[in-house]
Amino acid sequence: MTLHSTDEADSLWVVVDKLRRLNPKRYSPSDLKTLNVPHAYPAALRRDAARAYLKMFRAASKDGVNLVFQSGYRSYSTQVSVYNGWVASLGQSAADLQSARPGFSEHQTGLSVDIASATSGCTIQACFAKTPEGKWLSRNAWRFGWHLRYPKGKTAITGYKYEPWHWRFVGTELAAELHLTPKITLEEFFGLPAAPDYAR
Repeated sequence: MTLHSTDEADSLWVVVDKLRRLNPKRYSPSDLKTLNVPHAYPAALRRDAARAYLKMFRAASKDGVNLVFQSGYRSYSTQVSVYNGWVASLGQSAADLQSARPGFSEHQTGLSVDIASATSGCTIQACFAKTPEGKWLSRNAWRFGWHLRYPKGKTAITGYKYEPWHWRFVGTELAAELHLTPKITLEEFFGLPAAPDYAR
């Protein structure tokens, strides 16, 4: 494994988007850890991401902000169910703006987490950015190695709508560098092609 490869599934810097499928497509991390934190669905992440989330959770708690772990690692088969559910309720075009097809999901890497608000009914919606939790994350998440993966106004690059709740662990070194350029995407930073849609 190359720690800083954008191609290898085990890398902390792997870039997964609509043009960059996980290889293998049924990849499953070997170092998943379960976190004992407030959660909506099973709270599992890769080891380094789990440690970083716990540090961030404790720091937020000290500041009076209560983060809720909404969704972390999802297996290929789980993503099949999640994606099909969105397609059934929204249709494929709308579903593709907010849910990855199986094998193309950051959640499958074990390095991404959706975070919810403990004080607001705003979950998995743009209004999360205005909650105490969303504001705290916007100011502080980078210090713990997290990057806002789908910023506002970058759908033409990422292929996804603005998701202020979706945070990607990249390590403190890269997160600090990304923080210097507001709203930058991993595609832009690494000089990768924009991925607004899946290849036909």
